[in-house]
Amino acid sequence: MTNWTEPLPGPMQGRASVIDGDTVEIAGQRVRFNGIDAPESRQHCDDAKGFDYPCGRRAAQALDKFLAASRPPHCSFVDRDRYGRLVGNCNRADGRSVQKWLVEQGLALDWPRYSNGAFAAEQVSAKAAQRGVWQGRFDQPWDWRDANADKVESVSEQSTGFGLLGGCNIKGNIRVNTGEKIYHVPSQEYYAETHISPLKGERWFCSEVEAQAAGWRKARR
Repeated sequence: MTNWTEPLPGPMQGRASVIDGDTVEIAGQRVRFNGIDAPESRQHCDDAKGFDYPCGRRAAQALDKFLAASRPPHCSFVDRDRYGRLVGNCNRADGRSVQKWLVEQGLALDWPRYSNGAFAAEQVSAKAAQRGVWQGRFDQPWDWRDANADKVESVSEQSTGFGLLGGCNIKGNIRVNTGEKIYHVPSQEYYAETHISPLKGERWFCSEVEAQAAGWRKARR
């Protein structure tokens, strides 16, 4: 991790928007979970039968459901990463560790480079039970990023001040052929590959209600 001159904020709680399997946004701040690494949004893995499936998107969807069951989450911060995102340990409102749950379910990996093995026991359990990515073959997320740099959504696109104004992370896209206005939320299939061009009339929304009021409909997947 990298030391930034800006001091770390105190503990924070609030409704979390899921960005991907190991990153959320709370009160306009991007929070990267400490010590774990989940498959990237566009990453695919093989299941127990050898069939390809979108493990990155599945992780994000599962995280969204897990957090929704006990709101709001509470995070305390330990650092900022090289992109300036907050790095923190997060619990649901009921006290359950988000990171431990993700690793237990095989939706993320213990990241020894940063965790000092904090989630190694949960990973052993997930691997033994063949949960999540452990059901078949997969690339470790850090290896997948190295090999697929062109498929990784840039952090500059995600960060506040570049498209995301005050935590507005819903993408309002306009189809080229039909002019249809469609919005995508972070947990959906094509969120990562949808790029917003204000020059074409596309925009960011802070809520689904706002998007619908402006004439956009939700993407079907």
